[in-house]
Amino acid sequence: MNFITKIASSFIIVLFVSSFAKAQLTGTLTDTNKEPIPFASIYIKGTYNGTTTNQNGSYTLQLDAFKTYNIVYQSLGYQPKTLSINFLENGQVQSVALEEEVASLDAVIVNSNENPANRVIREAIANRESNRKKFSSYKADFYSRGLWRMEDVPEKFMGQEIGDLEGSLDTLSRSGVIYLSETVSKIAYEAPDNFKERIIASKISGDDNGFSANTAEGANFDFYNNNIDLNNRIVSPIADYAFNYYKYKLLGTFFDENKFLINKIEVISRRPKDNTFNGIIYIVEDQWTIYGLELSTLGENINVPVIEKLTFNQDFTYEPSSGDWIKRSQSIDFKFSFFGFKGTGRFIANYTNYDFKPSFDKKSFGPEVLSFELNANKKDSTYWNQKRPVPLTLEENKEYIKKDSIATVRNDPKYKDSVDRVNNKFKLLSPLTGYSYSNSKKNERFSYDGLIDLGSFKGFNTVQGYVIGTGFSYSKGYDEDYNRSLYINTDINYGISDDRLRYTAEATYRFNRTNRRTLSMSAGTEVRQINNSEPISTLENSISSLAFERNFAKFYEVNFAGVAYSEEVSNGFFLSAGLNYERRQPLNNTTDQVWFTQSDVSYTDNDPVALDNNRFAPITEHELFKVGLGLTIYPGQKFQSYPDQKSNIRNEKYPAISLRYEGGLGADNSDNDFHQLSANLYQSFDMGNLGRSSYWANGGTFLGGDDISFVDFQHFNGNRLRYKLQALNPYGFGLLNYYDYSTNGDYAQFHLQHDFKGFILGKIPGLNQLNYDLILSGKALFTERKPYFETSAGIDNIGFGKFRPFRVDYVYSMTSGRSYGAFVVGINFGL
Repeated sequence: MNFITKIASSFIIVLFVSSFAKAQLTGTLTDTNKEPIPFASIYIKGTYNGTTTNQNGSYTLQLDAFKTYNIVYQSLGYQPKTLSINFLENGQVQSVALEEEVASLDAVIVNSNENPANRVIREAIANRESNRKKFSSYKADFYSRGLWRMEDVPEKFMGQEIGDLEGSLDTLSRSGVIYLSETVSKIAYEAPDNFKERIIASKISGDDNGFSANTAEGANFDFYNNNIDLNNRIVSPIADYAFNYYKYKLLGTFFDENKFLINKIEVISRRPKDNTFNGIIYIVEDQWTIYGLELSTLGENINVPVIEKLTFNQDFTYEPSSGDWIKRSQSIDFKFSFFGFKGTGRFIANYTNYDFKPSFDKKSFGPEVLSFELNANKKDSTYWNQKRPVPLTLEENKEYIKKDSIATVRNDPKYKDSVDRVNNKFKLLSPLTGYSYSNSKKNERFSYDGLIDLGSFKGFNTVQGYVIGTGFSYSKGYDEDYNRSLYINTDINYGISDDRLRYTAEATYRFNRTNRRTLSMSAGTEVRQINNSEPISTLENSISSLAFERNFAKFYEVNFAGVAYSEEVSNGFFLSAGLNYERRQPLNNTTDQVWFTQSDVSYTDNDPVALDNNRFAPITEHELFKVGLGLTIYPGQKFQSYPDQKSNIRNEKYPAISLRYEGGLGADNSDNDFHQLSANLYQSFDMGNLGRSSYWANGGTFLGGDDISFVDFQHFNGNRLRYKLQALNPYGFGLLNYYDYSTNGDYAQFHLQHDFKGFILGKIPGLNQLNYDLILSGKALFTERKPYFETSAGIDNIGFGKFRPFRVDYVYSMTSGRSYGAFVVGINFGL
């Protein structure tokens, strides 16, 4: 065969293969009333090749040859139908109507001693683990589509214009699709926790450079597990302990096309606000596998108030060749509403081309669980029309056309210039309210914060009095997505009482978003809390001082200049380093202003709170160089590789380990030189239906630090407030005086917390209607003083409706023969 003949033959083969790659059987699936059946499974009998209908009941099935196929049409609630279809041409139409499945109780053996549904569920529970392990390894093709709609969106929120959300909203109805995306990928799984996904194509309406958030791992909700992780752990209807959470009712039975007896069972939560579902589950008699399910849970069940309802639909089919029941399709529908914003959404998933006998070796899996094929987000419409297993609805098709047209216009440099010209106009009040200037071509932005903005009030303290301020910032992106970027900001504040103007400046350069290499430099003069961790927020200290005459926060002034560097040097290994020059100076109170005079208390000096035995720790003026080196290790960390960034996934099986060195060097007084070594262990892990536990252990020692400044002591996050404008710090102390245990010697602290996530309070009649969470904790602190211990019991998620920012803890303190308790109220506004 000569060269020309080879080319001609190859060309003919390519044309032949291409024609069949595009061959599609299309149609609509309806019921007998011609109503569309959405998200039904359609597949070639005896294979793992299939598709799913869209919301309008339309389907597209890819076929690889012109021949006769036995095609199965199946949907929960309808009688499956198998048709022998002679496939003759691409685009051939085959519409099908399914009859409603009638579940009968005729085949049920009634035993007066037991609910017949309970018998089925007991068998399903007994076989749950073996059924789960049937799919211990496989490969498959995965397709997902996500869509969010919003309805009646307000024109303003908290005084800010919302606009049309990048063209998503209709100007009259204020409604529309705000997110539409698709993913095509290949997945591989090996029990117990090896998973890998390679995304072949990704598409987001209106964003040519974006990558869909739809992933197979994110869509993997396995009801053979005891719990489904939805913020709270929601108990599966066939969990080992399911009878503690559910009641069951057998609605009837029917035979599927393979003559399997299917039990249709209603799942009813024993406590409506518990971590449970309600709905229908279908169980195969004798095999005790899941045939399908339609289960819903509410936002109050999963402790996500913005969600009103979340509904899962899963459809399984039987494969005679392997004897397995495999998941063909899944849809997740949700409704949300919060602060006037409301809408609906849906994520659908389609699984095809299963391979349950893959050849895996030691190199098949690693820490990378997600990767993207080159130019995965650059596939054209021809590709999507060929590969999309679930056809677009008319709404979705219009959405792509609209958003892509809008994106074309808005990405045009002339349009960006026109928008910049409008937004960059300097207004008469800009010197007071703030101003920003953008250059979209160069990815640059300059901002001035103004003088009367809410953020210009920097709080109150007894050292500075009322503090007001402003700031300037500049940002530069060296690529469109700001993966490599420069950010410069200055902060200027003025203390009215001490009549001092102070300023700081910082420049941060990010090299990339893969290993997060970052270099920053900073300098200036500022007032800092002696405990740089700031256990008292600015707002908390302002209220405590002005309203209750209790100035717990103590401050010093520092002139500083420094440089810092951080990087993920290898997967799970994070390195940080810093060098700072600091000149510290003491500060004194300059005001005794209060809103309400207290008869039994008054402001204290700005020296740290008096310690036991009349010891004090005043700050004296001094200077030194401060060095910091840190290494944090996350054992077993996995990650997702995006083309322009890396997203890390912590492994809960192992604790995070942090090692740190901090030193004071070259001080003007050698007494202030020191070396401190410390280590942390942290772990947070799931306890199934019992809730979630976490612990943090920290210890360290000082070398040569006998006479160092009190600023450089190891301080501990105490609390003397009876309210917190944030959740009580799980790794701080509820009643410890702020500086009583500060040390320049050996120290260790331990914190343990368990959130029952409704396990306890959700089962108490009356209380279970309030949707509260019980949180228990224990804490211990060891220094050269006698040990300090705390225990606490708290109730979280307190409020009304969807507004639940409150938490109340009763904290009991034990130390040095003195024990006492108090209530602490937390108000978590994210401040």
